[in-house]
Amino acid sequence: MAVLRLALAQHDFPVGAVAANAAKVAGLMAQARGGGADLVVFPELTLSGYPPEDLLLRPSFLAACQQELEALAAGTDGLAALVGFPHSEGEVFNAAALLHDGRIAQIAHKQALPNYGVFDDKRYFRPGHASTVATLGGVRVGLLICEDVWRPEPAAAVARAGAELIVVINASPWDDAKQAGREAVLVARAQETGCAIAYLNLVGGQDEVVYDGGSLLVNGDGSIAARAPAFVDALLWADFDAATRTLQAADWPVAADPSPEATLYAALVRGLRDYIDKNGFPGVLLGLSGGIDSALTLALAVDALGANRVTAVMMPTRYTSQLSLDGARAQAERLGVDYHVISIEPMTDAFLAALAPAFAGKGADTTEENLQSRTRGVTLMALSNKHGRLLLATGNKSEMAVGYCTLYGDMCGAYAPLKDVYKTAVYRLSRWRNGAGIRDTGFGIRQGASPQDGGSSRIPYPVSPIPAEVIDRPPSAELRDNQTDQDSLPPYEVLDAILERFIEGEQSQAEIIAAGFAAEVVHRVVRLVLVNEFKRRQSAPGPRVTTRAFGRERRYPITSGWR
Repeated sequence: MAVLRLALAQHDFPVGAVAANAAKVAGLMAQARGGGADLVVFPELTLSGYPPEDLLLRPSFLAACQQELEALAAGTDGLAALVGFPHSEGEVFNAAALLHDGRIAQIAHKQALPNYGVFDDKRYFRPGHASTVATLGGVRVGLLICEDVWRPEPAAAVARAGAELIVVINASPWDDAKQAGREAVLVARAQETGCAIAYLNLVGGQDEVVYDGGSLLVNGDGSIAARAPAFVDALLWADFDAATRTLQAADWPVAADPSPEATLYAALVRGLRDYIDKNGFPGVLLGLSGGIDSALTLALAVDALGANRVTAVMMPTRYTSQLSLDGARAQAERLGVDYHVISIEPMTDAFLAALAPAFAGKGADTTEENLQSRTRGVTLMALSNKHGRLLLATGNKSEMAVGYCTLYGDMCGAYAPLKDVYKTAVYRLSRWRNGAGIRDTGFGIRQGASPQDGGSSRIPYPVSPIPAEVIDRPPSAELRDNQTDQDSLPPYEVLDAILERFIEGEQSQAEIIAAGFAAEVVHRVVRLVLVNEFKRRQSAPGPRVTTRAFGRERRYPITSGWR
């Protein structure tokens, strides 16, 4: 029986970079040919990138994708290549072209169009209705695209048409529950059809979504033959034995640390790095308060970009503790970033003096606290403008959910790495990163390295890049004397548990109370979530890493009578 050699291109293909994506495909095709591959496979919508959104409404964009596809087809002498692209023929289809013998041999159209969560395929594409099976090297190969494999019928149809192996190309975003769900679906499809499955996924950050790769090989009996690591760009080799309907990986990379914290940290680093580099920013800037959120954001930024591309600014007032001053300076020195201390006391006093006539007769309240935060926002934006470095917001999902953040203050920023990370996860990630120490984490790039270095070289960080006292201290905004977050919020362990049930789980208040949470706390937290939608609409984008992120995925009305 035949053996088919596959090369799976678990790589990043940025949205809109049609010519660059085609050039990358050509280079990987040459590598695949040199390694003796019969078929090289590329992710969903390889040429356009995913999701191209309203670029798909531009005829010139669709024509450019078609032109590059035809040029690639001409270079497939002795090699077959499966390339994702938007196929326009009056209507637009999410398609995969099988390039073989110098031509476009077959085209498969995506049949199941997702229209939930971050997906909006039905806005742009028409569904395909035909099954596509190709014969390559004596092996019958069924061709599916992403959502097709999550439904039983498309896989069953190619199996009925004689497929022995199913190749699935994907642009499947990562979240903290995704991999287990993928594996369960692929195992079910293999067991239902008796076909082996080669599952290739895109890798890289695109605006608010992060693709992890995490490609998989599944044997015809449903057993997992190989797992590719998350957030690693690689050309993955595999051999399919038609006699046994099994797949064998050849020297696939292995994750150095497969823990949930390591994978989540990698997702945040990849999302941040790709957002900055793909948009052409020379570096980033952030306010370093001496608290845990900004400390973790700084570590992420240095791991993603290198210390020479990161600036940190401490902006103290009379309420800033010595612990905060010492912790911020210690972390900046450990990580070797450009560091500035700019007191905002004179600026805040000037604002208060100017506002005094209009404030006459009114006592101090959160207005004065928020003014401090907004003064910091103005200061950071001025530095961002002057130096051309993108401002990072440092707030987390817990704060964003209940509105414990200040519009035009600590919410200032063009990208928010922790936007979808609960406060309890911030603590876990910080402790994990300190424990990672000088291990080969795979996230840092050396100072002076180019973005194309891809994180392949390492920074020899000290064992604890985040000072222990920053992690262990009670969290505080430090906008008044002796302030802590728990003056205004339930303990984060309680708050996050309620938020996860209400946001990710879509549980009612009655269900959450029945699970053992105090009714008055549940009612208060839910009210805060609902009334602060207007703030979240004005927040910076950030990487989606949970199953229900604010923004594209969770779209609640600002004006609503539902409580």
